Amino acid sequence: MSPTLGRTRSGAESDLAGRGGMLLAMVLAVLGYQINATMLSPALPDVIERLGTTTAAAGLSQTLFFLMAAIGQVTLARLSDQRGRKPMMVVCAFVLIAGNLLCVFAPNIEIFIAGRILQGMSAAMFTLAFLTLNQLLTPAGFGKAAGIVTAVNGGLAGIDAIAGGQIADTIGFRGIFVCSTLIAVAGLFGVRKYVPDVPPTTADARFDSRGIAALSIGLTGILVGLAQGASWGWASPLTLGFLLGGLAALVLFVVSQKSAANPVIDIEVLASRRAWPLLITTVCTLGGAFGAVALTIPLFSQDARVGLGLSAVTAAVLFLTPIQLIGVISAPLTGRLGPKIGWRRIVVTGAVANFAIFVFATFFLNNAWTLVASLAALGVTYGGFMLTGLNGLAVTTAPKDKPGSLSGLNGACFGIGASLGIAIASAMITAGSDAQGPTEAGYQHAMYAALTLLAIGVVTSLLIQRPESGTVAAEEEPQLVLAHH
Repeated sequence: MSPTLGRTRSGAESDLAGRGGMLLAMVLAVLGYQINATMLSPALPDVIERLGTTTAAAGLSQTLFFLMAAIGQVTLARLSDQRGRKPMMVVCAFVLIAGNLLCVFAPNIEIFIAGRILQGMSAAMFTLAFLTLNQLLTPAGFGKAAGIVTAVNGGLAGIDAIAGGQIADTIGFRGIFVCSTLIAVAGLFGVRKYVPDVPPTTADARFDSRGIAALSIGLTGILVGLAQGASWGWASPLTLGFLLGGLAALVLFVVSQKSAANPVIDIEVLASRRAWPLLITTVCTLGGAFGAVALTIPLFSQDARVGLGLSAVTAAVLFLTPIQLIGVISAPLTGRLGPKIGWRRIVVTGAVANFAIFVFATFFLNNAWTLVASLAALGVTYGGFMLTGLNGLAVTTAPKDKPGSLSGLNGACFGIGASLGIAIASAMITAGSDAQGPTEAGYQHAMYAALTLLAIGVVTSLLIQRPESGTVAAEEEPQLVLAHH
């Protein structure tokens, strides 16, 4: 073997190992956040019991968790354009660890909610990972890596859902956050060691703090008002104050973006058909599917009075594990398929299939095995096609001079959709409750609301602008100067 060939192979092997370490670090970093959603779902009844709180308050904690995920993704994705991806990933890891510790030691629902807010902010790790991978890899390489990272979006192959149920049935919900902390610490060390320093894309731009404040207040007002409206009263001054105040703040946000030197959201990008239909599709997909899977079905399946009366472990095995396990397999496969047939086609196909499957889940809610089969099928259409396709489409169609703009917005819409779905489901269940607690009609109405959101998502997915012919990027390595620390 020639010395030159030996050095070439050695360099290729070293590069491959470095990419493997980078991808593993990103998987651990995003998993630390994600299991706070997937592991906690079967443990929600335990949270209600141990903290002496209500279904509405538990629903609010979930709503705020995903709302902060939305705000964090917009904020930190845009900051990463200016400060670099890796520093923001480190910030996310520290915020997640702090939030976990608050939940571990929470004596009441108020401290628990504070911890959930911090945990939600760390969701930006997903967008930061996608942006970093897109800058470092070829289109085909990005598709494969994006599929792997997206697979984590459903949890750890269903193991985390079972573990969450087991922990809830034995030591209680606090153990879930101990697990998340250990994974987050491993992810933090991995990011610091293996993720390259990608140069900022807009290093001299000024951060739009006024816009972020208006956006945060607006989204919080509307989503908290929706989540708590049933328990506060829809015509009460408190509910109207949150809803109207949130709406006013969002109007102020839109106005401020037109004059901001470095807006959080590029209004021109937002107004184009490559953006707004995609964002609405993301919101409706997460609002419909995740709202049902993360709140309605876990509560219904463990409700001994009007539901299926299952234990947390059994509910997790039947209704959460299949969608996660199949999603872990289908997401990487979708990632390989996306660059070949087009990310838009992936999204449209997934949206139509999601709606069709959810029709069965909604109308056969009391039939455990039909529900199991429906959720397992969602592992392909939702966990694979939609989550991977929406992320891939947002990253690959973003403006080249502002790569964090559309992907950050889309990442925020994941959080907005999830929090909206949780808020609506919680409101429907609360509104349908009687003196003894939730009723079957309340759960059914929550499922109808989810089905409606998914129907809207089908329509908006068809409105997404088709990519122009000849825009598929060449399979070449990006030319970047990287520094490892």
